[in-house]
Amino acid sequence: MSASLDTISVPTGLKSRLETSFDRVVAWVQAHEYRAYEPADGNSSLFYPLTMGKVPPMRVLQQVVLRAPFNIRPLLGVRPHESAIGLGYMAWAYLVRYRTTRDARFAKEARRCLDWLMANRAPGYSDYCWGDPYEYATRSGRRPKGEPTLIWSSLLGLVFVQAYEALDDARYLQVAESVGRWILALPAEKTATGTCLSYVTYRQNSIHNASVMGAAFLARLSSITGSDHQRSMAREAALYTCARLRDDGSWYYAEEPKYHWVDNFHTGYNLVAVDTYRKASGDASFDDVLARGMRYFTRTFFEADGRPKYFHDRTAPVDIQCAAQAIETLILLSDLDPQAFPTAMKVASWTIGNLQAADGHFFYRDLGWRKVRTPMLHWGQGTMAKALAVALEAVDARA
Repeated sequence: MSASLDTISVPTGLKSRLETSFDRVVAWVQAHEYRAYEPADGNSSLFYPLTMGKVPPMRVLQQVVLRAPFNIRPLLGVRPHESAIGLGYMAWAYLVRYRTTRDARFAKEARRCLDWLMANRAPGYSDYCWGDPYEYATRSGRRPKGEPTLIWSSLLGLVFVQAYEALDDARYLQVAESVGRWILALPAEKTATGTCLSYVTYRQNSIHNASVMGAAFLARLSSITGSDHQRSMAREAALYTCARLRDDGSWYYAEEPKYHWVDNFHTGYNLVAVDTYRKASGDASFDDVLARGMRYFTRTFFEADGRPKYFHDRTAPVDIQCAAQAIETLILLSDLDPQAFPTAMKVASWTIGNLQAADGHFFYRDLGWRKVRTPMLHWGQGTMAKALAVALEAVDARA
């Protein structure tokens, strides 16, 4: 199928739009010195002490800020900030563009982001890992400021593997190996059908996208190091998630009943992670899972014009993370579904036309009656920069 997909034409003028959009968002991020907001940073507010560190009031403060139809952060004392995952996604975007163009400017900027990540890992751990720069509270409980997470550390580990391969710098492989040690030391839920790596270090928290992204990273790392331990844990974690694909081709966010929802970008994470595992390991065991999951994804989460839906059964709110992850997922797995690449181009075109501001940054959400223009770093600028870089690479491959 992949050979025929190479002949799919790209809409006239779209490559130029993609390049312009990428250049504009990168210029915005650099002009703002890699500082912006994130959806869940409400507990950075001056009002945080009023929560007394208790989960219910922390969740209220966090959700009020996250769901506000305009940016209330300046009123609450939340300032633009750096974030590890934000700089990581920007580094990833630069590395993809460097791979495509060999433009040394992209390599230089990627190194700048990677240096920051190496200097700003989570404190208190002997190995490299990363968390969020704010207190966080969800239905699963409180996560202290800076506490590392499996999802961010796995994604950033993948960035360092990519950097090692693209820039031929042994330091980056050393960082990736350190991340691998941290992941292998995490709590894990062992079942008859796979093992789920924990989202955090301090309790077992079984979440599909985090665990299977850990599998993707360990598979990529083991393809370089030759480690049997990394390879076997990668397969165990991939098996856990793949064994729990539902009959219709969807995944719940997690298996506990309180996590039983199906959304766009977490599904996209899962698909890319399993595909990364497949390509890195050569293990074809989960090809049927990928085919079923990809068919569900492509046919469920998009409207005819390319507008991405948030949930499987409703569109609103249109979220920039759904758009960014969709573009990447649809392109990287386009060999599995003939509708994937054309859908990716529609999503990219719709997103540029509807969610990119005149100054180059991407809006956070479109509520239907109002666009939330708040500039996020990871959640929007970083993920869209990477998605656009992936799209440009795919367009060039089809030229």
